[in-house]
Amino acid sequence: MKFSELQLNEQVLEALDAMRFDECTPIQEKSIPVILEGRDLIAVAQTGTGKTAAYLLPVLDKLSEGRHPEDSINCIIMAPTRELAQQIDQQMEGFSYFMPVSSVAVYGGNDGILFEQQKKGLTLGADVVIATPGRLIAHLSLGYVDLSRVSYFILDEADRMLDMGFYDDIMQIVKHLPKERQTIMFSATMPAKIQQLANNILNNPAEVKLAVSKPADKIVQAAYVCYENQKLGIIRSLFAEQTPERVIIFASSKIKVKEVTKALKQMKLNVGEMHSDLEQAQREEVMYEFKAGRINILVATDIVARGIDIDDIRLVINYDVPHDSEDYVHRIGRTARANNDGVALTFISEKEQSNFKNIENFLEKTIYKIPVPEELGEAPEYKPKSGGGSRRKGSYNNSGNGRKKGNGNRRNDDGKAKPKRPLKKETK
Repeated sequence: MKFSELQLNEQVLEALDAMRFDECTPIQEKSIPVILEGRDLIAVAQTGTGKTAAYLLPVLDKLSEGRHPEDSINCIIMAPTRELAQQIDQQMEGFSYFMPVSSVAVYGGNDGILFEQQKKGLTLGADVVIATPGRLIAHLSLGYVDLSRVSYFILDEADRMLDMGFYDDIMQIVKHLPKERQTIMFSATMPAKIQQLANNILNNPAEVKLAVSKPADKIVQAAYVCYENQKLGIIRSLFAEQTPERVIIFASSKIKVKEVTKALKQMKLNVGEMHSDLEQAQREEVMYEFKAGRINILVATDIVARGIDIDDIRLVINYDVPHDSEDYVHRIGRTARANNDGVALTFISEKEQSNFKNIENFLEKTIYKIPVPEELGEAPEYKPKSGGGSRRKGSYNNSGNGRKKGNGNRRNDDGKAKPKRPLKKETK
């Protein structure tokens, strides 16, 4: 479907034409009419499907009509990290170029001048506020932010926000919002905690769900069936003869990331770690060193599976089997990008076999099992129990050519804030 077939006004279509946007993506085709109708929406869609435009375009359509209060905050967009807030702000700038709609991005930073810029945008009443939960609450606590006239409340990457511990923050922000509002929630997955949040803040929502995409055919997928205590030995064997380059190892928890990183450093491997215990500046430094090739191996939690935008990752290792098919697709999708080839290896311990079998069922293929090196001793057989393991077979979600997404934790969504351009309320 073409954007011109949707009920978008001329200003929005003019912006789309200038940006050479013509065809809708599936999530845009399904979501935009629902949002234009004024209904609450919960949409399950992956990175790279065009979900940011799916909510920005209809909201900008409504705001540009001039029927909303002037000098008031009319739309709040919540994002889990400053990196995503920056990305949304950039798209906002493009789409709103021909419209008298103002915006301000509100996320953490150590510069008092930046905080004052955010304060100015909030007190003057920018039409659209793009914010991370922690920084918005910091401004709210100082008493000068009025959210009583907000018409649109949007949560982007809601599952990540909950994973990062923002549930209470979101509910605190909701208390400042009017009950009569349109609430829109986008999430890559639909676990029980997302359903609970939806029940608490959405009113009779429409639902849009896109099926999980399969991994790219260029990714060579294989696995080792092993005991938990053999996993480090397999890594040692893999890198014994060849220095690793551009490798990401995904582990299931921050504690596991730290343990694996420590063990690899003891093997004299050039390794860095990425998890939400790190300060923002530390995360940025690790990513910079990894991109520059000064770190060869990055050990990371799932929180960054969607946030690493590097085209030449050679190898992804799932040190632990992901719980869900979505997570598996996200993880291995870090390799074989930009026409490059890539390899994805998964280590399957005895208790993880059912999870991995569910992933194979979703992929509709059997992943080749590489024999464990003989020097590591006997390995378990692959005999997954039927019907167990995974929380979900990954009936919802994504993979895709997503733009850069950031990493963060509950207290460290800090970064450089910038109002998009001088606020234009006086031009309405």
